[in-house]
Amino acid sequence: MDDAHLKEEGTASEQLFKGNFLHAKRDTVRLPDGKSATREYIVHPGAVVVVPLLDDGRVAMVRQYRYPIHRVMTEFPAGKLDPGEDPLFCGQRELEEETGYTAREWAHAGAMHLAVAYSTEIIHIYFARGLTVGSQRLDHEEFVEATTATPAQLLDWCRDGTVSDAKTLTCALWLQNVLSGAWVLDWQSAASPAGG
Repeated sequence: MDDAHLKEEGTASEQLFKGNFLHAKRDTVRLPDGKSATREYIVHPGAVVVVPLLDDGRVAMVRQYRYPIHRVMTEFPAGKLDPGEDPLFCGQRELEEETGYTAREWAHAGAMHLAVAYSTEIIHIYFARGLTVGSQRLDHEEFVEATTATPAQLLDWCRDGTVSDAKTLTCALWLQNVLSGAWVLDWQSAASPAGG
């Protein structure tokens, strides 16, 4: 498709804030009709979310307090990419750190853009199976409770608002379609995480 009639072109860029994790920018753009506008957005390093499938049909999840919304959230394990990090290795690292599980097989399901109007964030979706239980390896600032749910429980939580995290809602859609056979995954043996 030719999308030239929709494209905006950057003509200037200003850094508003540079933090340890996020950066805020304001760009001036030329609109398709030739006029100018500004776009403020967050530059995010990217992340990975993992849908861990237990042998008994449940999925592994985590519960943690999310300060910006002042609420404990039930989510799939996830974490940000380190500079230059392979998304698969990030997923393997985050799964073990947050839940204690390691996985024998992995499948890349896709990627999602979380907030296209104001963020560059992209999250890579992985499924993991053949899980072996171990111990959580949380960072010193992390307080995460590992838990499990059946797919039916998870879908109930999505419906009733217990789960409102966008990445987990998207992964629930993936899970439902994978379990029904509508969407097929390409499973691969696990490679050792970088440095692990």
